[in-house]
Amino acid sequence: MPISGCSGGGKSTLLAELHARGYPVVEEPGRRIIADEITSGGKALPWVDAAAFLRRAIDVALKDMALAKTHSGWVFFDRGLVDAATALEALTGEPVLRAICSVHRYHKRVFMTPPWPEIYVTDSERRHGFEAATTEYHRLMQTFPMLGYDVAILPKSSPSARADFVLATLGGEVASTA
Repeated sequence: MPISGCSGGGKSTLLAELHARGYPVVEEPGRRIIADEITSGGKALPWVDAAAFLRRAIDVALKDMALAKTHSGWVFFDRGLVDAATALEALTGEPVLRAICSVHRYHKRVFMTPPWPEIYVTDSERRHGFEAATTEYHRLMQTFPMLGYDVAILPKSSPSARADFVLATLGGEVASTA
């Protein structure tokens, strides 16, 4: 179950709440890659070699999807394959989005965090500004429906209320895939 949307929109905080409620969560590929690259002195960083970073994010997301299949029930992803593939295609023009994302699919529902300037912050791993985050959000809002996903926009509310919204929205759905 992907949770995507605007950078700095509260995805990781929501996932921490879902995890505290006992649901398995998969951390954002990008943050894990950045930590690995900084530790190893690598260059696959979004501010050094964005294309290499995104290709690696696709690989990590595919591995995450495979591992999630070992769980029964809902597994929540902080970003993932569609995010990386759409960004790589926008950056390079490589037609990767449909080729990869039509074969490797998440559950049909995706939750999107909208732009929320009141909580947006940059940090050592998120160096882009709010305008770039908003552009990313709009690109994803076009991409997910184009790929056949049902998009639910998360309310701008507390992490607990957002988790309640996610679980209520999924109430009658079967967790057949990630």
